[in-house]
Amino acid sequence: MSAPTTESAPRTQKPVEIIESATVRLAGDSGDGMQLIGSQLTNTSALAGNDVATFPDYPAEIRAPRGTRAGVSGFQVQFASEEIFTPGDQLDALVVMNPAALITNIGDLKRGGVLVVNSDAFEEKDLRTADLKSNPLDDPTIVGQFRVVRVAMTELTRKSVEPTGISVKLADRCKNFFAMGLVFWLYGRELDSTVRFIRSKFGGKPEIAQANEMALRAGWNYGETTEAFISQFQVDSAKLIPGTYTTLMGNQALAWGLLAASRRSGKELFLGSYPITPASDILHELSRFKNFGVRTFQAEDEIAAIGSAIGAAFGGAMATTTSSGPGIALKGEAIGLAVMLELPLIVVNVQRGGPSTGLPTKTEQADLFQAVFGRNGECPMPVIACRSPADCFDAAVESWRIAAEFMTPVMLLSDGYVANGAEPWRIPKIDDLPQIPITHPTEPNEGDRFLPYLRDAKLARPWALPGTPGLQHRIGGLEKQDRTGAVSYDPENHQRMIEIRARKIANIANHIPLQEVQGPSKGPLLVLSWGGTYGACATAVARCRRAGRDVAHAHLRYLNPFPRNLEEILKAYDRILIPEINAGQLRFMIRGTYLVDAVGFSKMTGKPFTIGEVTDAIQGQLA
Repeated sequence: MSAPTTESAPRTQKPVEIIESATVRLAGDSGDGMQLIGSQLTNTSALAGNDVATFPDYPAEIRAPRGTRAGVSGFQVQFASEEIFTPGDQLDALVVMNPAALITNIGDLKRGGVLVVNSDAFEEKDLRTADLKSNPLDDPTIVGQFRVVRVAMTELTRKSVEPTGISVKLADRCKNFFAMGLVFWLYGRELDSTVRFIRSKFGGKPEIAQANEMALRAGWNYGETTEAFISQFQVDSAKLIPGTYTTLMGNQALAWGLLAASRRSGKELFLGSYPITPASDILHELSRFKNFGVRTFQAEDEIAAIGSAIGAAFGGAMATTTSSGPGIALKGEAIGLAVMLELPLIVVNVQRGGPSTGLPTKTEQADLFQAVFGRNGECPMPVIACRSPADCFDAAVESWRIAAEFMTPVMLLSDGYVANGAEPWRIPKIDDLPQIPITHPTEPNEGDRFLPYLRDAKLARPWALPGTPGLQHRIGGLEKQDRTGAVSYDPENHQRMIEIRARKIANIANHIPLQEVQGPSKGPLLVLSWGGTYGACATAVARCRRAGRDVAHAHLRYLNPFPRNLEEILKAYDRILIPEINAGQLRFMIRGTYLVDAVGFSKMTGKPFTIGEVTDAIQGQLA
């Protein structure tokens, strides 16, 4: 096992246990830095060659009442020596900074798991704040079930940073790095990358940087010298596809995918957005790329945000707007305008718990109806869903291909779990990404007239740039006359235009991949999933198949239109099970479209499915 790069206390030569994977959760107050140390554990594990998957979980309030159950912030990471798709189910180790964090997370720690507790935070007042009548560390059902390690983190951190001369208040803020050092020791993680992070992040405050580094090393040394741990754990490198990797969060990957699509299509990227959890990080990320010609506009509201994007699309840019469910509701009328104008536009919806403000920091995938049906009139548009953090990159590129090729707005669905999660991403070569050819007319298309709604074989209209001589045409939300684009109130024309717009979207099914199935091509049960449920469903099906169960899995990226072979697939199985983090929206669509008796498995707790939950549902259907 590796040691710190500077001199440390003598080693105790504890045995090292080789394990295939580890699931660790760090939990404390929202101001305790759990997200920061979780991110560092993720990055360090990725550098060690492990496959990783994460699940940040934090309260909606920026500073929830300190020490309360509502204010608990957590970060879960699984790192493994094999390919994984979820941040894990039961925890191998749980690190808690106070009683509220313990009582709200202890139910997920497996029997015999490691429980590391900041014992300094279990005073009488701390117990009262967490609404506890007694100290859970005195409960034999806790002490007896787990390997409990009580660490006086606050006191030890203060002593370790005492040479810096910083105040007690600042010293207490370093205890998250003490906890990080201890976890790094427990799982044999290197300190080097985190030391570089500390020196970079706190470079302007050298005394703070020094204190955090000293706390980090003190946590490592505590693990090295204490007799509280009977062993360390080692997770070997995973055998991933050769290449250059980085660890990406979903929102970051989506932003990079939009940028890559703009480069492969030769269009400047414009983002008009109004900040909203959990979509804001896409705006933050893209604002960093002005050197690539990216233009970001933080609008005063959601309506202005999509209005600016529609204007950018009319002007010839790759236009995007981002939001979450409540913001998509506000954008609804303008999305209808983009459909009427038949302009290419990407509308990103990073779903969260609803309705209304709902659970803004918790995940849900309950906006499928909104994406497919949530506009006035007959207003069809393609809908694509990301399945994982890294997949957000590819889904963004594909969304722009469809938008540009068919001259239509596209709804791209992510969710809080996917957006805030992270996993290794193999960096592609830009030349290996598909080109997205785009042309603009330069002269009239029928004699000396320009017909803005004269369509090609895919029913897409020409994308004429304003200011092009001879290509003047009318825009607006009123119904268009076929071919000419003039305002038309003719009943027959209205029906014809509705049918053309619907047929254009339906025909996209001929230009997307056929749906794939993992497992037997027919049988008693097919698990059908979409969005962020991919990891739990894929792993659960694989687990059941290894146990001899006859089950297959199909995961949908394209939700409108569905892949053209989906009906054939569905009717090859006796039963269809659809796990969703909603009340059964895809199930409703599948039953209505294909007249198959699909069974729903719904969860709406603000948390993603566990592998065990899906496994139990599969076994229940097969029974």
